[in-house]
This record gives sequence, structure tokens and C-alpha cells, in this order.
Amino acid sequence: MTIYKKVSCVLLSMVLSFSVFALNLDQAMDALSQAKAQGFVGEQDDGYLGVVKNEANASEIAQLINQARKAQYQKVSVETNVSLSEVEKRAGSKAQEKTPAGQYIKQQGRWLKK
Repeated sequence: MTIYKKVSCVLLSMVLSFSVFALNLDQAMDALSQAKAQGFVGEQDDGYLGVVKNEANASEIAQLINQARKAQYQKVSVETNVSLSEVEKRAGSKAQEKTPAGQYIKQQGRWLKK
């Protein structure tokens, strides 16, 4: 086997294994409360999750949930004739208000433990 074929096989194996470990939205939603409690992700004032500590699947959880949130915000924006940025801002404010003590929120560019 040539080196090219060996490298190709290794890369293909890696790509296929990543899909096994990838989260879907339901799994990300299930993991969210624990990720927040562990301080891996927190609520930002723009209505989206941010990564506080890039551990476990924090980035993937935030990315999947943020995609779903953006779709919902866009839908609300169209239905209510309110700009997307205003919907995001309102959602961020509500999410930060509802964040329990001990979890993280991002204000003025800094992560704060509530």
C-alpha cells in the first residue's frame, strides 16, 4: 500500500468516526442544562449561547442550539414585523434574567457568574 493510500484510509476513517460522535439538536438540547451548570456555556446578551470553557462538546452544543434559535428569531421577526436584531436583543435579555445563580452570562464582553 502506498503512503497516499494509507493516508487516505486514515482520513476516511477519521471522517466517518466524527459523524458517529457528532451531536444532533435533540442531544444538544438534552446536554444544555448540564453544560450550563458546569460553566461550559452561558447566555449572551445577543440571544445566543457562548462558550465559556471549550470543554466537552460545548462548542457543538452552542452551535446547534444557536442555529435553532436563529431560525426561531427569524420566524418571530417576520411574524411580528420587528427587526431580527431587536428580537435577538429581547431574547438575550430574557434568557439572562432567567439564568439561575451560579451560571454564566456575558455582559459588556465579559463572562460573569450570576
